Amino acid sequence: MKSAARILAIIAYVVLLAVAAPSSLSAQTLASRLILKDGSYQSVTKYEIKGDRVRYFSAERGEWEEVPNAMVDWDATQKYEQGRVTGAPIPEAVELDKELDAERKAAEARSPQVAPGLRLSDEGGVFLLDTYQNQPQLDEIQQSGADVNRSTGSNILRAAINPLAGAKQNIELPGAHAKVQSHTAVPSLYINLEAEPGAPATAATPGEPPPLPSTERFKIIRVESKSNKRVAGTLKTAATGKSKTDERFLPTTATPMTGGWIKVTPIDPLPAGEYAVAEMLGKDSINLYVWDFGVNPNAPANSFAVKPETPEPPKSDAPKELQKREKQ
Repeated sequence: MKSAARILAIIAYVVLLAVAAPSSLSAQTLASRLILKDGSYQSVTKYEIKGDRVRYFSAERGEWEEVPNAMVDWDATQKYEQGRVTGAPIPEAVELDKELDAERKAAEARSPQVAPGLRLSDEGGVFLLDTYQNQPQLDEIQQSGADVNRSTGSNILRAAINPLAGAKQNIELPGAHAKVQSHTAVPSLYINLEAEPGAPATAATPGEPPPLPSTERFKIIRVESKSNKRVAGTLKTAATGKSKTDERFLPTTATPMTGGWIKVTPIDPLPAGEYAVAEMLGKDSINLYVWDFGVNPNAPANSFAVKPETPEPPKSDAPKELQKREKQ
């Protein structure tokens, strides 16, 4: 606890410095660390010791959290804090800054920013960038098909239509409309199937053609509504046994992004209606399971849309001791 007391003394000294140089306090506060004995650390803006617990405000998650006092390496934390107060580039502080910067860059590479405050998931998937009431939003699109088993979760389903099963096969989707509706006529679709947990390998098996390049692998197709179902495409079989797709592919641009993501955007505005993202398993075969969406400017808000983050650290729930300290 003597080391803990020294930490509190350092914090008090930093607060006194804030009267003369508040900008230096801001820089120090943002760089504070609670270094744990396992070698990891928590980025914090403030913290206090409460008996056998340490309560801190996470700079990453924007909320109050706690860790056992016994888990904190107070000597390492003290060295880090002293370096921030004096401005000396101590090795521990420099190394932690490098690690934090590397982690930030790696996270940004896995989760590219597609709009201010909006980043893609680092777990992959298929997302549609929409604009609803002048606000950008991200909507995740799930796979759909006539016999999709919802218990598969986020696993990717792949099954090429067998051209020998009949002279004509439809890709049918249940329901008259897709669950996700775009309110803009030129939505951007972001696709990353390789990061999905449980995704099968896309390497070609013996006797089958190699996978298409990522920029040619995904297409937008028009979906025709019929009664209470939708037909996403038709696979026709010639007398020779060779199949020919008639999916009514729409002209698009495909742009590779960091983290394995592909951005697919229609070249021309899409008329109101139903559409789907199809995965080409070869030049003449298509995945039976597609990612369906609609275009309807008058549609209600999409459920579970991800909106831009605007974090504002709470002030009212701060401990009374810290509130008093901040006012000094």
